[in-house]
Amino acid sequence: MKDKDEKKIEKRELKINRRTLLKGALAGAATTMLPLNRADASFKDFWESFFQKHFREMTVAEKQQVVQRLEQEYERKYKKAIQIGIEPAMPGVLFGYGLDLSRCIGCRTCVYACVHENNQSRDPQIQWIQVLRFKHGDLMNWEKAEKYYDPKQVPEPGYFYMPVQCQQCENPACTRACPTQATWKEPDGIVVVDYNWCIGCRYCMAACPYGARHFNWGEPGIKPADINPVTHYLGNRPRYRGVVEKCTFCIQRTRKGRYTACVEACPVGARKFGNLLDPKSEVRYAMEHKRTFRLKDDLGTHPKFFYFFDFEAGERFSG
Repeated sequence: MKDKDEKKIEKRELKINRRTLLKGALAGAATTMLPLNRADASFKDFWESFFQKHFREMTVAEKQQVVQRLEQEYERKYKKAIQIGIEPAMPGVLFGYGLDLSRCIGCRTCVYACVHENNQSRDPQIQWIQVLRFKHGDLMNWEKAEKYYDPKQVPEPGYFYMPVQCQQCENPACTRACPTQATWKEPDGIVVVDYNWCIGCRYCMAACPYGARHFNWGEPGIKPADINPVTHYLGNRPRYRGVVEKCTFCIQRTRKGRYTACVEACPVGARKFGNLLDPKSEVRYAMEHKRTFRLKDDLGTHPKFFYFFDFEAGERFSG
């Protein structure tokens, strides 16, 4: 009889073979998509990109080689030097986010700061942060939530606002749904996507209960002058047509000890960010001193995105 180690090896090999078979089956179709997905790249670059190893399986030298190829590809396309970082997760860090609903004024400054920082498509427009408007007393009544509102001035009397983005779940349903393992949870808690492995099946979008993943239907419309040249391989580097993208807690910033773009841009200080393992961090302080809840936590996703408000404000929202 085979021991447990032999069975594990067989399962791993079967997993790799299935994945390789899937990619091989798509290879013929991929060549026909070349004019659509990689119109500005050479056939050699496209082929190398399509068959490159999984990012998590690469050595540092292999990652640097891939990054160099991508930087050259992006420079040809956008006529601009773009840096792609590969900074790993920092030890002893588990990122968490807090949002004070009693302060948010629904101005959407965070939305546009995110778009600029993370090189999201302007045409067609993609926004990783959705700000929902509720009437007081309608907290958690999603049927009455309004995504599209255009008042002359915010905040509006009788309303409160709830920004929603990737919740960076500790138990993410999206990663389990991906057939090519193109998305996974990093040691610092950030759920990432390898765009070179994404096949655009959108299973992850269907699995996400927060509507936090977005599909690139067209060639991402962004002018070279608008591109943020400081990127990360698993974050805000330019995406291709036909892949799924999402918030990554500004991985290109936070792994260098900076705040996310939305935290810095918020004019009223409603957003908090920090290390959940650090009892002195802002997000831990808010969790311990405010009324706190997690969105759809009953689904067992265990988000690392926390909503909170003052006790008096909580009474106003709920009734």
